[in-house]
Amino acid sequence: MRYAILSDIHGNLEALGAVLADAAGRTDGVLCLGDVVGYGADPTACVDLVADRAEKVVGGNHEWAVTGRLALGWFNRWARAAAEWTSDRLDSDHQAWLSALPLSSEVADATLVHASPARPDEWDYLLVAEDGWDAFSAFATRVCFVGHSHRPAAWSLGSSGPGWDPRPATITLEAGRRYIVNVGSVGQPRDGDPRASYAVWDVDAGQVAIRRVAYDIATARRKIQAAGLPRVLGDRLGAGT
Repeated sequence: MRYAILSDIHGNLEALGAVLADAAGRTDGVLCLGDVVGYGADPTACVDLVADRAEKVVGGNHEWAVTGRLALGWFNRWARAAAEWTSDRLDSDHQAWLSALPLSSEVADATLVHASPARPDEWDYLLVAEDGWDAFSAFATRVCFVGHSHRPAAWSLGSSGPGWDPRPATITLEAGRRYIVNVGSVGQPRDGDPRASYAVWDVDAGQVAIRRVAYDIATARRKIQAAGLPRVLGDRLGAGT
């Protein structure tokens, strides 16, 4: 079984479409780690696609924001404006679907969560090596897939000591080690690479590959501006920041 693992789509339909097309011949199923909405101009279309294609979806902080479960004061002014804009455009069915998403789920020997598996409703970021070590005690599976930071990374623990890779490509899941893998962001990468990021998890082979996919950034940016969303949300797509 091979899964495409997506996170932080953020209403970017162009990026989501490109990632799903890239994954179509490589994977057997789709999993999503949340933040389907927020920032981008196509929240309902992205929700519809994810709801149709993903076997498991967990909720992120932007799902909580647009459904009234997280105070908007938690966000900076651009994210707050995007959350308000998005909430106004979601009908009752979309709101209900987003509200029902769990904070964590399990598939095979992996835990799915948006932010840290430790206190997932506090939305802690795993950014540097030290951020990951304490989180291993919060899940029982061999692997935990996360998003939230918009930056791919991998942590591991085993008898030979800890490991951390801030720019992983292919991760081989070694016997006797456990892993936390950040799959990056589909719709708003922040690692300096503007291409959409997602992971392919080959369960049988014990490998996770981070893939980067080019998409129509100009159209996504133009739609953000036409919608009246903060200009910076479109401008940052081209820089991957």
